[in-house]
Amino acid sequence: MPGELFVHRNVANAVIHTDLNCLSVIQYAVDVLKVEHIIVCGHYGCGGVQAAMQNRSFGIVDYWLRHLKDLYQKHHHALEQIPDREQRWDRMCELNVIEQVYNVCHTNIVQSAWERGQPLSVHGWIYSIKDGLLRDLGVKFESTEEISKLYRMSE
Repeated sequence: MPGELFVHRNVANAVIHTDLNCLSVIQYAVDVLKVEHIIVCGHYGCGGVQAAMQNRSFGIVDYWLRHLKDLYQKHHHALEQIPDREQRWDRMCELNVIEQVYNVCHTNIVQSAWERGQPLSVHGWIYSIKDGLLRDLGVKFESTEEISKLYRMSE
């Protein structure tokens, strides 16, 4: 019914290709519940994102955050051009949501649904705890043709 949600949460809303928990949730939502929208929703001020931007250990979560560190390294030069630390952190939160949207789209679960003609959109949103507003990051995919050819499971 409209308004119902099926939610999966984890540290820094990471979608990692070896995380069977996350992939099982996506598979159940897409193949069984037939959801039409997957929303990757991060939030500004994310502690996981902030931790990934630092050179210190936080324990076993370091293995999880490694994927975010890779993303930070990829965008490090552009992020360092942002003089305000909090704005830099916010931008990294946005980049993380965008990256996780790509990761959802790169799964064979989502691509198989698209190949079957199942209506499915993947969106990237971010929430601000400060003002209570939800922002659409303008990242939306609805077909295999919209993702990089390298990640397509079939031609």
